[in-house]
Amino acid sequence: MSEAGREAQAALVSFAGELKRLRQLCGAPSLNTLVAVSTALRVPLARSTLSDKLNAKSLPEWPFVAAFVQACLTHAERAGIRLPAELTELSRWDAAHWRLLRIADAGRSEDRLRVAAHTQLARRGGGGEASGHRVAPSDQVTPRHLPAAVPGFVGRGAALAGLAAVLAHRHTSPGSVPVAVVSGTAGVGKTALAVHWAHRVADRFPDGQLYVNLRGFDAGGPVPEPAEVLREFLEALGVSASRIPAGLAGRSGLFRSLLADRQVLVVLDNAGTAEQVRPLLPNSPGCLVVVTSRSHLPGLVTIEAAQPVVLEPLSGVEAYDLLCGRLGPDRVERERDAAGRIVAAAAGLPLALAIVAGRAAARPGLSLGRLADELAGPGRLDGFTGGDASVDLRAVFSWSYRGLDRASARAFRLLGLHPGPEVSAPALASLAGMPVAGAERTLAALVGANLVAEQRPGRFVLHDLLRAYAAEQVAGRDPDQGRRAALGRLLDHYLHTAYAAAALLYDQRDPLDLAAVRAGVVVTGLADRAEAWRWLVREHRVLLALVALAARAGFDTHAWQLAWTVNTYLDRIGAWQEQLVVQEVALAAAARVGDRDGQARAHRNRAVACLRREDHEQTSFHLHQSLGLYAELDDAVGAARVHLNLGILAERQGRLREALDQARRALELFAVAGNTNGRANALNNIGWYHSQLGDFPQALEHCQQALALQQQVGNRYWQAHTWDSLGYVHFRLGRQAEAIRCYENALARWREAAERYYEATTLTHLGDSHAAAGAPESARVAWCRAGEILDQLGHADAEQVRVRLRSAAVRSA
Repeated sequence: MSEAGREAQAALVSFAGELKRLRQLCGAPSLNTLVAVSTALRVPLARSTLSDKLNAKSLPEWPFVAAFVQACLTHAERAGIRLPAELTELSRWDAAHWRLLRIADAGRSEDRLRVAAHTQLARRGGGGEASGHRVAPSDQVTPRHLPAAVPGFVGRGAALAGLAAVLAHRHTSPGSVPVAVVSGTAGVGKTALAVHWAHRVADRFPDGQLYVNLRGFDAGGPVPEPAEVLREFLEALGVSASRIPAGLAGRSGLFRSLLADRQVLVVLDNAGTAEQVRPLLPNSPGCLVVVTSRSHLPGLVTIEAAQPVVLEPLSGVEAYDLLCGRLGPDRVERERDAAGRIVAAAAGLPLALAIVAGRAAARPGLSLGRLADELAGPGRLDGFTGGDASVDLRAVFSWSYRGLDRASARAFRLLGLHPGPEVSAPALASLAGMPVAGAERTLAALVGANLVAEQRPGRFVLHDLLRAYAAEQVAGRDPDQGRRAALGRLLDHYLHTAYAAAALLYDQRDPLDLAAVRAGVVVTGLADRAEAWRWLVREHRVLLALVALAARAGFDTHAWQLAWTVNTYLDRIGAWQEQLVVQEVALAAAARVGDRDGQARAHRNRAVACLRREDHEQTSFHLHQSLGLYAELDDAVGAARVHLNLGILAERQGRLREALDQARRALELFAVAGNTNGRANALNNIGWYHSQLGDFPQALEHCQQALALQQQVGNRYWQAHTWDSLGYVHFRLGRQAEAIRCYENALARWREAAERYYEATTLTHLGDSHAAAGAPESARVAWCRAGEILDQLGHADAEQVRVRLRSAAVRSA
């Protein structure tokens, strides 16, 4: 091999080594993982050639390099890995690839490596006698129209990788031009991204760069017609005014003719519609077009096969880095907490951060804490103004809002009444008093305008600052009566749907007397328990926010009833702190309207949450408050349920005789009320307390009576309690096979009810029976699962399980 050949081979090995280093630093994903990631990014890597290229057995093409780097960066971002800057800049990889090709092409032999390099150089249009690059005549003008890049650019790894993927597809389809559509909400940094990237790759477009602000979402004057933009482009390309055709078609044709076989980057900023863009597209595969818009421009994506690059708000880390870049790390670090509050208030919008940073930079003596205070509260948008429309967040948002049709504009305003974090089409339909189909069309229009994002299928999110803008608009434009009616419909939607979900899941709860729904309200139909559970999982954050909102807005009955409706779900998933908070709000709301039944329920629900958190003093206080209210109401069933809770509290405190007395009192009250479900529950508790006192015959008798009644009325949830009680009795009597059977029956019903705390309790008991039966591995498996659940719930009982596991490990050693 010649000296030049050896140098080329060494360069190839070095380049492949850098690719492998990137892979290792991003978490060493498998090759199959990288193929899957690249396929999801729509730049698929070929598994059959991946190993050869990483081991320097063949020369990597630029599309391969771009796709590989993009897949690695995406994998690292998902894993939360921060990579060295030199490995994340695609322009550096591009430069390194060019160097590799030129070194490989410099040899004078006709070996395989040199031939491959020569071919790639020709394909990429990069020098050499085979490049095919046409030398410009001396009178040809090379435009350099890009505006200055924004200093301190941060983050955007995924978006930059998406643009790199578009660049990698130049020269691949004769007669067509690669197009990227960068879309995102107002202020998210679309122009900054496009201009930053354009400067990074400008050397790849030796015939120039064209830029225009199409002002599709701008109050800065009339939107330029495509014919006028083409006149400016043609003049920039050296065409004299006398030679420019008069009509749009003639100008567009001349523009495409001039760019044929040339390499020009065209940046069409702030486009309003696809119709603005289409006449400005060249047809040379060596060119590339970047379009930015607040709209997704689906027409361009569908017809021109444009690659969508959706720009999301900055992450918290990226936003903090941007603030440091603008104000200097020393000033930001001195007030780190205040800086964090500013970052949170800006909610990832670079424009919002830039406005605040500009205010801080103009007044070096102004504390960041004071700025952060200004960005909190109802008038938070007042802090995001910089003196003119282009740096006034309200003005920037208004340009998108003004482009909406009347129905969409009203719906957007009304979303300012919704507390978030997500909204569904039925919720918007109720809020606006429109059919669900109309709400779906409206949400699609808002998504298209990037005023709302569809975070998951059917789940729509309004950016925090856009929500604040919508709230200002609805307060200023819609009358009080209309706003209150809309909020009432929204609360009706969630209350009645949540009540139906709770009834499907927990059909033994005492019913509520709900007011009839208002006209225009959509109550979501739920077919079965599984659908009810999925609805609560999706909506429970919204329900929590609505409890507080209803109380603030004077809908106190809705507030305590919503809290009651979601209470059992929160208890099942172990969200006891949230349970405490919403029941406190419910208690105050029920007190304001003098609803003693609501107060009694809220006291008891709050007591259950306190009991879960081992706060026995507060548990006792709330249970006795609830018992007093039920006595005033002459509600025997409500009082009986409180006595059951008092029995559980007494048991937790080691007062077993008192616990037994409380359960017997509950049985009496349930019997007087003729409540069979309650009688069964009380019988089980009596049996359990007998087992704790060592009276196993009495325990078996009461628990078997309880199980028979529960099976008679179909109460599967309380059957689980009783199966667990029976299992414990058989465990204590040494009948482990029967105990294990009972525990497994209990577990099936706990899982059906998604009751995770009691599932963990029964798993602990099951492990005890397996251990007693001489099956240590089965015991370990049960205890490990119980410990996992209790750790996830943050429950103190997890330590008891760990003690069992440690003791078992010592015995086995």
